[in-house]
Amino acid sequence: MSNLVLSLSHASLSLDGNAGKVDILHDITLDVIAGETLGLVGPSGSGKSSLLMLMGGLEQVTSGKITSLGQELSAMNEDQLAHFRRDHMGVVFQSFHLIPTMTALENVATPLELAGAADAFDRAAAELEAVGLGSRKDHYPSQMSGGEQQRVALARASAPRPKILLADEPTGNLDATNGGAIMDLLFDLRDKHGATLIMVTHAADLAARCDRVITLNDGRIA
Repeated sequence: MSNLVLSLSHASLSLDGNAGKVDILHDITLDVIAGETLGLVGPSGSGKSSLLMLMGGLEQVTSGKITSLGQELSAMNEDQLAHFRRDHMGVVFQSFHLIPTMTALENVATPLELAGAADAFDRAAAELEAVGLGSRKDHYPSQMSGGEQQRVALARASAPRPKILLADEPTGNLDATNGGAIMDLLFDLRDKHGATLIMVTHAADLAARCDRVITLNDGRIA
């Protein structure tokens, strides 16, 4: 199916813990259609973030298969996955993951530079304007509030125009006002650029805005 952006077939994930092997995800089969917004919900420890990591190639399946945009992620090595993410995916984490020694502008420009964009800094400046931070582009993360840092992270994820946006609890560290503003921006970026949005959230109001919601329980789709 050509409008499929992600397909998981019997995907399982086990990780080695202190007490031996821990089974995180069990036999997940799931298709995601281009342009849809998918919410991943469930109690803490149910495997939501791990599933998002699998979808982004940040973790590798223990068994099963993951295909994204016609390419098999489960067959790629670390370098191939990094290149695939750079070219096709944007990831937003709960804890921002900004580079502290770089300004907002440099943080947003970095993935564009890595992708070889000649106009990386112009595009980064425009992206910061789009999230309402044009006047903060020369500030460092330590000089910004949590809400502002998450806006920078959002600008960085969306600047390369990824086909797939992955967001892991993007409002988890923010108060209600900032959280609401970030969500509006995320949906706005999806609408403007036609990205497929997949997000992990505990917020019921956020899940309600998704086209489809998948509930996980003990590493399985409920």
